[in-house]
Amino acid sequence: MSRLQSRYIEQYLAFMRPLAHRAGALLRQAFNKQLSITYKGRINPVTDVDLRCEKLITRAITRKFAGHAVLGEEGSDSRGRSEFVWIIDPLDGTVNYAHGFPVYCVSIGLEYQKNIVAGVVYDPERDELFWSGLGRPAYLNKKQIAVSKETRLERSLLATGFAYDIGSARKNNLGYFARMAKRAQGIRRPGSAAIDLCWLAAGRIDGFWELKLHPWDTAAATLILRRAGGITTRVDGSAYSIFDPDLLASNGRIHKVMMAVLTGRQEKVD
Repeated sequence: MSRLQSRYIEQYLAFMRPLAHRAGALLRQAFNKQLSITYKGRINPVTDVDLRCEKLITRAITRKFAGHAVLGEEGSDSRGRSEFVWIIDPLDGTVNYAHGFPVYCVSIGLEYQKNIVAGVVYDPERDELFWSGLGRPAYLNKKQIAVSKETRLERSLLATGFAYDIGSARKNNLGYFARMAKRAQGIRRPGSAAIDLCWLAAGRIDGFWELKLHPWDTAAATLILRRAGGITTRVDGSAYSIFDPDLLASNGRIHKVMMAVLTGRQEKVD
């Protein structure tokens, strides 16, 4: 990234943080209220609040940065020649939200020349704002955060998730889950990849994997995780891009053994 652009990362973050709070306030206000729900697939819901929240975020971005592109989960996609792309998930954890289960968040990432340079993830239920930018530490609200120091898989708490096509797809994470459940101390399934990754950045869990993710699921949170000292690859250990479908993330200390378990390798690596 250019030196000039690096000087402006804090200005982007200063725009993103209050915007995430505004979007989160909209989500929190409508939480556990009557929702209008449609479905993109058999078990893949969209609420009217998803759409309202994406509209709020997209309008704010286009008013402030007229030449920037936006890529959002609920249909916003103005990618073109712009070097700047805002990658947003207005409501990560829609199934949770639709059921009144209080684990969901707003995710806003900024890509410049194909690199994520700033990201914020806001959890309205706990009033927790995770954020970072290139050249900066990762923060939870005003406190700097870092990944855990756990080195043993059998003492590690992990998180994962399942794609909406779990009922029909042959590759559905169930086999990975079964193998990992026999090795880790515990596995949780909160239902929001962005929150999972931020909790990993904050040391609340030690590792995470998931299949069939999308750019808006991970754009902001993977940057925050890496700035907190974490590692991201694909499940097979190759380099990860937010446009790749599978992700293996960890504190770095249990990464090799997680990869060995998920890929079915039997050699002792821990």
